[in-house]
Amino acid sequence: MIGNRKIWSSAVAACCLVVLADRPAQADLLDDITQAKKIRISTDLAIPPSGMMDSSMKPTGSDVEVAQLLAKDWGLELEFIQTTGATRIPNVQTGKTDIIISTLSVTPERAKVIDFSKKYATLQSDIGCLKSLNVKDWPDLKDKTVGVSRGTTQDTMLSNMKDKELKIARYDDDATGVTAAVSGQVDCVGSSATIINQIGVKNPARIFESKIPLASFELAIGLKKGEPRLLEKLNAWITENVKNGKLNAIYKKFHGVELPPDMRG
Repeated sequence: MIGNRKIWSSAVAACCLVVLADRPAQADLLDDITQAKKIRISTDLAIPPSGMMDSSMKPTGSDVEVAQLLAKDWGLELEFIQTTGATRIPNVQTGKTDIIISTLSVTPERAKVIDFSKKYATLQSDIGCLKSLNVKDWPDLKDKTVGVSRGTTQDTMLSNMKDKELKIARYDDDATGVTAAVSGQVDCVGSSATIINQIGVKNPARIFESKIPLASFELAIGLKKGEPRLLEKLNAWITENVKNGKLNAIYKKFHGVELPPDMRG
């Protein structure tokens, strides 16, 4: 009986080895991108100067040029997948897009569901209000509504500040939030310093300025978990373009300031 069991176990093991040997190696996302000769990148084209449309209705902005540089360096066709703050992560999780280059800040919560590359830029996040308002600290926001874009780090941060008793108005994307500030629906917003400055550009009668700092975030490329080869290649590409100064040049072109010293090559 024992001998029969050994023979049976050996036969089963042999069959398993044959099945595994016949099964093709599982392709990963980098293989898929390489074979398609195209990379799909989620970028919000309604948050100047990171992403926007120019007068010819062509994508432009700092994130747009980062995406274009990556596709060019890798010899790939580039397809932009329009996104908002709330849809960026679901886009990669569902396979609608390959990677995210869209002012995506690195947070512990997001790192649980997607992977991040090395940082390719930074983002200063503030509470910005009408310049004429006397807002210097949190108590000064009493009876004021703060607009945020749904699903952004600003939304998460302010929602967790229960002790501040903030009134928060949530908008589907940054463009809608900026419109609310430009048109007078809200006098304060929680957003990046860059977007806060854009409000006055769109309506010089309503100049906003940063009033209360929230945090400084690292911006990284987001991708689905379990794609180590693609992540390694992205990190190598970022390292090279920090070293040669191209990422800093793109950021300075659109934001008017340089990246931190450790990202200037």
